[in-house]
Amino acid sequence: MTKRKRIIYWVATIWLALGMASTGIVQLLGVQTEVDFVTHLGYPAYFVTILGVWKLAGVVVVLVPGVALLKEWAYAGFFFTVSGAIMSHMAVGRPGDMFPAVLLLVLTATSWFLRPAGRQVVNSKQ
Repeated sequence: MTKRKRIIYWVATIWLALGMASTGIVQLLGVQTEVDFVTHLGYPAYFVTILGVWKLAGVVVVLVPGVALLKEWAYAGFFFTVSGAIMSHMAVGRPGDMFPAVLLLVLTATSWFLRPAGRQVVNSKQ
């Protein structure tokens, strides 16, 4: 991996982790504006807690060394979470609110595509 790719990977991964951790903490704390935001999209209030728990767990998995298979699950969870948020904003007619989710989607894809070999699941049949 080139130095440039490694730098881009870490910048994207750290920003992704900060974005997911900050929203996860806000969701776990049950901040009313966040609860209102999610319920406006049509989801029940308890969904905020579920999102918060899984976001924080995903951040830990993406940042710690090893656990390559869990990293794949974490990246997939991030992808499904933010793409679902994008579609939810579009469905309720508020596409202007989806910018943070689009940014997190780009960061998720960038981090996943540029992750070092040691953070990838290796197929032993290659």
